[in-house]
Amino acid sequence: MFTGLVEEIGIVKNIQKTSQSARITIEASIVLEDVKLGDSICTNGVCLTVTNLQNNRFSVDVMPETVRASSLKSLRSGSSVNLERALKASDRLGGHIVSGHIDGVGIIQHFKEEENATWITIATQQSILKYIVERGSIAIDGTSLTVAYVDDRVFKVSIIPHTKEKTILLRKRIGDEVNLECDVIGKYVEKLTRYSNDSTINMDFLASNGFI
Repeated sequence: MFTGLVEEIGIVKNIQKTSQSARITIEASIVLEDVKLGDSICTNGVCLTVTNLQNNRFSVDVMPETVRASSLKSLRSGSSVNLERALKASDRLGGHIVSGHIDGVGIIQHFKEEENATWITIATQQSILKYIVERGSIAIDGTSLTVAYVDDRVFKVSIIPHTKEKTILLRKRIGDEVNLECDVIGKYVEKLTRYSNDSTINMDFLASNGFI
């Protein structure tokens, strides 16, 4: 599990691609301070397993399903990526609970400056938008952000200078893909209601199913 608070920006040093999968080597420093083989590192929002360590670099294997479902397929040598180590039980949860199992991708539509903030408009499919709620949380390329607007076609977030500096979000261009992970609670509620004999969602229902 992760928090969506990016620890550093890594640089892709090498990509070995097959027809459907890939092996990616990334240069980093902070996330390697206590990492070992088999640990998870959230890379642009995708939970990947460290399979090799070399000084200030680590390698991960990306299986075909992850290539298909994410924007990792667009990475090139020299690309920047958001990195975060897995959450320790003793850490503060400063963002929100992020699994690193993305729901799909969105397409950047627009940037707009507003004093010290930058608005980003992202379009995505209805199957993802239905889980996005205004003032709720979403992870964009592994960055925990608050949804400021959503309709049936796009959603918007507004980011502060610290997020601009510490993540790759403003290095993106209009038309670029970003990985999206919705807050997990909506998906669990949907699953439970699908199999519930009582279609009414109320406080008693949420309490009996462990949501409150």
